[in-house]
Amino acid sequence: MPVDITRYEGAPDHSGALFNGGEGQPRLRLVARPHKSLTPGGFVWFIGATAVLLALPLLAAFGSPVLWGLLPFVGGAIWAIWWGLKRSWRDMDLHEELLLWDDHVRLTHVAPRKADQVWEANPYWVQVRLIPQGGRVPDYVTLKGEGREVEIGAFLAAEERVELYRLLLREMRPG
Repeated sequence: MPVDITRYEGAPDHSGALFNGGEGQPRLRLVARPHKSLTPGGFVWFIGATAVLLALPLLAAFGSPVLWGLLPFVGGAIWAIWWGLKRSWRDMDLHEELLLWDDHVRLTHVAPRKADQVWEANPYWVQVRLIPQGGRVPDYVTLKGEGREVEIGAFLAAEERVELYRLLLREMRPG
């Protein structure tokens, strides 16, 4: 699951540590990101292979003035593919961060070229819902509290959303 989970625990009472978690540190931090199938190394290989395959027909025109007429179009095609993949990567730089304290929960949805959307509530009153059908996506997960219902993890796969739902149910009401 493309979800990073970090649990923060205070020091045991017998450790002698002066700082034991404190109000500022959440007990759980969850960051969900969409899956990216193309790695940076894969990007280099794809652009290189595309350039080679587009250059193969140019070998027939090598040494003739026709080459100079075709070259801008081949270069433009390679540039367009490069730009499109980079733009797609930037558009997928979205993520959701959930911070959970014992008495407070904050969900921040970060999307490229948009202002962050923040939702906060008391976890005791938050309802975690799984909508199997009829939501934006199958197995739609929402958090309801403070008079609002917000989605979480809509960009994850259906199985990952079910796993996220179970995790949220466990963590919202510990013990």
